[in-house]
Amino acid sequence: MEKKNAWKAYGAQEHEKIEALAKAYCSYIDNGKTERECVAGTIAAAKAAGFEDLREVVKAGKTLAPGARVYANQMNKSVMLFVAGERPMTEGMNILGAHIDSPRIDVKQNPLYEDSDIAYLDTHYYGGIKKYHWVAQPLALHGVICKKDGTTVTVAIGEDAGDPVFCISDLLPHLAQEQMSKKASEVIEGEALDLIIASKPKEGEEKDAVKAAVLDILKEKYGVEEADFESAELEIVPAGKARDMGLDRSMILAYGHDDRVCAYPSMQALLDYEGTPKYTLCCILTDKEEIGSVGATGMESRYFENIVADFYSCMSDYSELNLRRALAASRMLSSDVSAAFDPNFPSAFEKKNAAFLGRGLCFNKFTGSRGKGGSSDANPEYIAALRKVMDDAGVAYQTAELGRVDLGGGGTIAYMCAKYGMNVIDSGVAVLSMHAPYEVISKADLYEAYKGYCAFLKNAGPVD
Repeated sequence: MEKKNAWKAYGAQEHEKIEALAKAYCSYIDNGKTERECVAGTIAAAKAAGFEDLREVVKAGKTLAPGARVYANQMNKSVMLFVAGERPMTEGMNILGAHIDSPRIDVKQNPLYEDSDIAYLDTHYYGGIKKYHWVAQPLALHGVICKKDGTTVTVAIGEDAGDPVFCISDLLPHLAQEQMSKKASEVIEGEALDLIIASKPKEGEEKDAVKAAVLDILKEKYGVEEADFESAELEIVPAGKARDMGLDRSMILAYGHDDRVCAYPSMQALLDYEGTPKYTLCCILTDKEEIGSVGATGMESRYFENIVADFYSCMSDYSELNLRRALAASRMLSSDVSAAFDPNFPSAFEKKNAAFLGRGLCFNKFTGSRGKGGSSDANPEYIAALRKVMDDAGVAYQTAELGRVDLGGGGTIAYMCAKYGMNVIDSGVAVLSMHAPYEVISKADLYEAYKGYCAFLKNAGPVD
């Protein structure tokens, strides 16, 4: 069954709302090119909306009443938001989950070196990228450098108009006969993704004079030594801001739509919720999805469960058993992007079951690959309940798979939350050029995702 293009149903008032949401979203991702920056932006927005720090609430021994709004910061790289509901927690929460890490290139712990009068940072790529995409592009450097004295230096170079940018070099076509005969996965090797950062030598230095000049700049501007790279977390991302795309300005071209195009409307839907909800609301913006959700800030850890326990402990009926019941009874939209059908590469898709730009919020019953491996595979009873929620709210939505059978596949955080026994389905926004330095989304799909998340928070309930 073919879904209609959402743009066809909009009037002038909705066009204004779409543009306002798109503008706010672009500001969020321009200022949130790393997971740390997204967490900082989310917490600032939450505080402005009256949310309290959950750790301070727990420390003070406060009791949370229905309508209470709190946030929890997990190591500055994941964040959770809650609005306490009227019904007991054992009847479950309405949860929106998305990830805020994106494919990129990371700086190694012993990175700075000089070769042939050029200073470089040695790197290791993060997540699934086509390495040849990242050469000959203007790049920015974001992150933190943590010093032994306990201070943290924030780094963001390459975004402002007056900033320098960085680059990874490529081989000129005239000398690339051997390079061009390689497979695409081998055209650029991982160890060839080193970042050019300087070329001017320090006066009076005989050996590694360019590196010495870089160290002087780091000392003067940031107060850091070479050894401080050992406790740094620096990420290389495309330089520049999100831009309207197309003569009709119907799309957005930007870095990091995967998965911030789901994270932003999830966050905003919860922040915009007015009054006291029937069921407790939760938004999870998590880290490390692009590399398997590992580590203390990924969904494979127990931070989600621990933070929910902290939140629940501020209520009168908390117990370990009730916590288990609350998690099992919850309903979740695991919001991650879908691959938009690309007419330039039609053979990669099965068109009847593909997502399309402009046709609204996308639901993926399952992800996984080759026999649904690694998928949580949502129950039809839950999907039917969500269809009613979306139809009643006038949300444009579509269903999809990630590519054709035996070719496509992928993973999200859905199966990690499904282990608690809750109802979970993947939902999100269709993206062209996913995992490229610049990805494309439709403003209409962003708008319908926001509408859908708002409807879910307000109207989702227990599934029979």
